[in-house]
Amino acid sequence: MKREDVGDLLAFLAVARAGSFTRAAKEIGISQPALSQTVRELEERLGLRLLNRTTRSVSTTEAGERLLRSVTSHFDGIEAGLAALTDLRDKPAGTVRITVGDTPAEAIVLPAVARLLPDYPDLKVEVSVNAGFVDIVAERFDAGVRLGETVAQDMVAVRISPDMRMAIVGSPLYFAKRPPPKTPHDLAGHNCINLRYTATSGWAVWEFEKAGRGLNVRVEGQLLVNSNALARLGAREGLGLAYLPADYVEPFVASGALVSVLADWCDPFPGYYLYYPSRRQPSAAFSLVVDALRHRP
Repeated sequence: MKREDVGDLLAFLAVARAGSFTRAAKEIGISQPALSQTVRELEERLGLRLLNRTTRSVSTTEAGERLLRSVTSHFDGIEAGLAALTDLRDKPAGTVRITVGDTPAEAIVLPAVARLLPDYPDLKVEVSVNAGFVDIVAERFDAGVRLGETVAQDMVAVRISPDMRMAIVGSPLYFAKRPPPKTPHDLAGHNCINLRYTATSGWAVWEFEKAGRGLNVRVEGQLLVNSNALARLGAREGLGLAYLPADYVEPFVASGALVSVLADWCDPFPGYYLYYPSRRQPSAAFSLVVDALRHRP
């Protein structure tokens, strides 16, 4: 391969990933016209159009998508090899990117990172809060955090929390007007706070289990939110019942600001896991972060 072909492929990868010549040009530090010319010359040499261009967006053609898939793994391998060289340094360095939901980010990831970073000034950790299912390979994250039962089998999974349980909570003000539910079926007569984590996902199902018997319930209510923090606040304000991790609401239950119901229907289940591709060659920085997050009973 000619040296100029490598540079042209890197330019194409930058535009394909960014979906924009302007953003890609900023990322790789060249002008937008120069980047556009580089990609155009690559297309001319190949005799194929690689990108569809409009005034608002850039997307790959079928040929561009094929090229993207075929060369991405090779360049990622080069990047991983370069990152692994940090093992030769006295202290780990580099950036570790993690995608995580808001609750485990606040309760698990950030406290672990806060203990770690002061001792490693060359280490950076990017915590991206996203409640939806993120393709960590496509989005170029080093790792993600999910509940253990939702981690794909082809991923390495590292437990970062103990088993957990959910809780159904409401405020004393709410229960002053309605009797507490005795079974999950009673939720049909209650105002429940619905939670949807992403714009394209459905409303979260409330899952129950008692003595090995599972039950999924779809609830109705006036308040609909997209974060655990808002659901908890809505419950505290008396706007309805919320379905949230028990440890997330425990301080408010202990203080009496919230009342927990249906606890006998909330059996424990596997907690949070850090996951990443099994083919990944970990750098010293990544290994350090994994070890800091690892749950130790």
